[in-house]
Amino acid sequence: MSSACPDTMTVDGEKYVKASKVYEDSPVKIVILQRGWVMVGRFERDGSECKLHDASVIRAWGSTNGLGQLAHDGPTTKTKLDKCHGVVEFDYLTVVASISCAEEKWVTVL
Repeated sequence: MSSACPDTMTVDGEKYVKASKVYEDSPVKIVILQRGWVMVGRFERDGSECKLHDASVIRAWGSTNGLGQLAHDGPTTKTKLDKCHGVVEFDYLTVVASISCAEEKWVTVL
């Protein structure tokens, strides 16, 4: 018997998707939160409830042209990321701004 878990299963005719598969398709965003927190991860929003999966706090940008450069080009050699373990959860009202990222530039660090 295989020990691999399926990505989907059907119970009583209802299809369920493995939770880790749901957020893998979420967009990568830099999220600026109140109190100066700047984070990057796979963004999920359900009403006012927000989550960042595979998140890191961006402690030092390490860029010459701000967060827009990081979003477009990915982290530099001087960027300092503090990996968060688990899911970062916050209310949408705490979001100051968010920037969509070039996912292919961030996939190796998320």
